[in-house]
Amino acid sequence: LAEAAVLERCDLELEANGRDHHTADLCQDRLVLRRGQGFWLTLHFEGRGYEASVDTLTFSAVTGPNPSEEAGTKARFQLADTLEEGTWTAFVADQRDTTLSLQVSTPANAPIGLYRLSLEASSGYQGSSFVLGHFTLLFNAWCPADAVYLDSEEERQEYVLTQQGLIYQGSAKFIKSVPWNFGQFEDGILDICLMLLDINPKFLQDANQDCAGRSSPVYVGRVVSRMVNCNDDQGVLLGRWDNNYGDGVSPMFWIGSVDILRRWKDHGCQNVKYGQCWVFAAVACTVLRCLGVPTRVVTNYNSAHDQNSNLLIEYFRNELGELESDRSEMIWNFHCWVESWMTRPDLEAGYEGWQALDPTPQEKSEGTYCCGPVPVRAIKEGDLNTKYDAPFVFAEVNADVVNWIRQEDGSLHKSVNNSLVVGLKISTKGVGRDDREDITHTYKYPEGSPEEREAFTKANHLNKLAEKEEAKETEVAMRIRVSQSMNMGTDFDVFAYITNNTPENRECRLLLCARTVSYNGVLGPECGSKSLPDLTLEPFSEKSIPLPILYEQYRDFLTESNLIKVQGLLIEPAANSYLLTQRDLYLENPEIKIRILGEPKQNRKLVAEVSLRNPLTVPLLDCIFTVEGAGLTKEQLSVEVPDPVEPGEVAKARVNLLPIDIGLHKLVVNFQCDRLKAVKGYRNVIIGGP
Repeated sequence: LAEAAVLERCDLELEANGRDHHTADLCQDRLVLRRGQGFWLTLHFEGRGYEASVDTLTFSAVTGPNPSEEAGTKARFQLADTLEEGTWTAFVADQRDTTLSLQVSTPANAPIGLYRLSLEASSGYQGSSFVLGHFTLLFNAWCPADAVYLDSEEERQEYVLTQQGLIYQGSAKFIKSVPWNFGQFEDGILDICLMLLDINPKFLQDANQDCAGRSSPVYVGRVVSRMVNCNDDQGVLLGRWDNNYGDGVSPMFWIGSVDILRRWKDHGCQNVKYGQCWVFAAVACTVLRCLGVPTRVVTNYNSAHDQNSNLLIEYFRNELGELESDRSEMIWNFHCWVESWMTRPDLEAGYEGWQALDPTPQEKSEGTYCCGPVPVRAIKEGDLNTKYDAPFVFAEVNADVVNWIRQEDGSLHKSVNNSLVVGLKISTKGVGRDDREDITHTYKYPEGSPEEREAFTKANHLNKLAEKEEAKETEVAMRIRVSQSMNMGTDFDVFAYITNNTPENRECRLLLCARTVSYNGVLGPECGSKSLPDLTLEPFSEKSIPLPILYEQYRDFLTESNLIKVQGLLIEPAANSYLLTQRDLYLENPEIKIRILGEPKQNRKLVAEVSLRNPLTVPLLDCIFTVEGAGLTKEQLSVEVPDPVEPGEVAKARVNLLPIDIGLHKLVVNFQCDRLKAVKGYRNVIIGGP
């Protein structure tokens, strides 16, 4: 009897597999593969080579603490004559002397995660076992049989491989893009993402079932939505919205996910302080892209937080238009979540594609703080029985807002012509470009269309249906206008434009008020007001009334959102009528200028010079520039600027870069000081070959 073949070593062919599987950034010292696609292995035997007539080679691939074939977490397979797509198979691609080149394939529905690959070599009654190595298996957007398959290469590049992007903030009329370093392929991030899966409560309760569930992006997406917040578990981020961030990092100061995820791991999976919606969404985007799920961050302007699922947000105000009490049901200036691309075999046909997932802890879903995935198409169709959490997401983009004015005698009067429309300008970064893509049409039919009425009927949105019936030309209308761009540190005017569309004089009272506001709708102190007790509106006329907004009145109260809410309340005593209108203003920060000094080539030192001119009438103190960029810096870099930076002077700093990868990168910069809370900037840097 021939002795069993003895394995000397196994070459996991990191370079070739990394190139073929779009995992080159992850395959520096380990094997990372995408499922449903073949990969290369080279076996080097001692003494004699493999002989098909004598040797039997049996492979074993296992994942999870208790692998089993029933759960799909264990596979045993022998050498096959041909490569069979969709199953665990191995076949001989080439043989030379004692070297055997194999191609191994994995099923397109295999659970993702860390695998151990072993070999049993037997010859007759003799045999021996070898561990060939470990590999990490990811979802595969390039494989048509995978649930996350995307057929556009441009979209796969953007939603799986791109490590930087833009997130939209500001307000519906002042949309502001903020750069973000997702960094899903940076050192250590894949291990952190796998750790996040392994400390989720479902894994701790039943590891076998959880690991088996990882074959489904629906399951993994729901777990990630839960684990990015820490409300029920050892999740990544703690949310805070009260502007008191002294014992952590203000949500506005983050410029990337890498720093957050590394802090979470380095501190024993203790939550990182603090996050708000775009931070939760951006970290979820990093984790899901890292695991291979095509994902993008989206922003919804005028986003409703409807707690009781009646699709109605009601505000109660006194006769001056002031809110009577703090309500947890709010309209947020903007709210961010993510969309991930996948099939939904658990739902009826037609609900594959983009799924909304919201990791910001707002309401519980099946007992835990997570939301989704829910098909975006189900939201558009008003199909609220669709898993998961369709009513909450539908309300975010469709809820009705009613303002009630409580008079002295306690009676309530509904304000007419409320200008606030929920669910506007739903935005995400364009594919392959730094432009905003408006995706509102994927969530909503055109206003007033028969399809919109049908969706509202299906969703039982009675308020909206009744409103459509009531809609008629208003006799008196009011809107808030601005005259020019509003820059941080400047004084400016806003205007109440009031139109009388009737042939009679109208005797009115006008109250104008400006207050700072957080992005989630919480009002701060007043920073401008005007009261006109006797305002006569002539027939068929328009009046313009200015309200000055002064820096000295808003500078100490502006939150890091840079938002001011202007409200006009027009009271017509004779008709007992109240007309309320609002507008959110975004104050533009000064520009950060970024210069690249040196030749941008791979592995050649570069210097970035970052600068910002003080636009204020007061000196800036405690100025810090923070810089990071996937492929440009190993870690986040911070540089302090000497105090003070006088009005009109330039704060300037230099940081050293070491470009590792060829291609397009974003250098993301944050500037903060005592008076300017979180100024963001970025520059695209194209790195050439050495």
